[in-house]
Amino acid sequence: MGDNSNNNVVLLGSGFSMFGMRARIALEEKEIKYEYKEEDLINKSSLLLEMNPVQKKIPVLIHNGRPICESLIIVEYIDMVWNNNNNNAPMLLPFDPYDKAQARFWADFVDQKVYHFSRRIWTNSKGDEQELAKKGFIESLKQLEEFLGDKPYFGGEQFGFVDVALIPFYCWFYTYEMFGNFKLETFCPNIISWANRCMKRKSVSITLADGKEVYESVLDYKNKFLMD
Repeated sequence: MGDNSNNNVVLLGSGFSMFGMRARIALEEKEIKYEYKEEDLINKSSLLLEMNPVQKKIPVLIHNGRPICESLIIVEYIDMVWNNNNNNAPMLLPFDPYDKAQARFWADFVDQKVYHFSRRIWTNSKGDEQELAKKGFIESLKQLEEFLGDKPYFGGEQFGFVDVALIPFYCWFYTYEMFGNFKLETFCPNIISWANRCMKRKSVSITLADGKEVYESVLDYKNKFLMD
């Protein structure tokens, strides 16, 4: 990619969104200079509506005036565009086609399973419904533990695409535990160990929110919008 690949990079994000955090981590991993713009999702900006008129949601990466939407697509775009940066930042997606397909599969698994069940833990679900959500959430993380195996990262020795997809959820674990009345480390100790390794990376540590702040924000959101 030419020298102009690093020009005019803007990221639209919001609060404690794990999807927005994915994009920020990828940009930090590549050491890309960018402007971050916080969005109020109750009163969406004209820029957000212009850049993502179909879904009207964050994150949106604006590169040289052109928008890229959906967090995993954004991460892959960042990986492809800045694949030969001066800092020699490693690729997030593997080169091998099979390994790349596996990474995409498990990143999608995070969206389809982990996010689906985790959201149901803290929304209006109670009783049996919440127990089913907790069970599904824990089982999905156990499946990810199996894929992780004894590797330091999902990408092997190298922090990669699946790590970027999952690690933002770590700052939400406290919220899930508080609403669900369980301790995740009891069920998925290897995921916690993996998360602690990821937190030693600058890209992750400067991006992830404080877990208790996330919890307080969720309580406030529920009081305003989800409770009678």
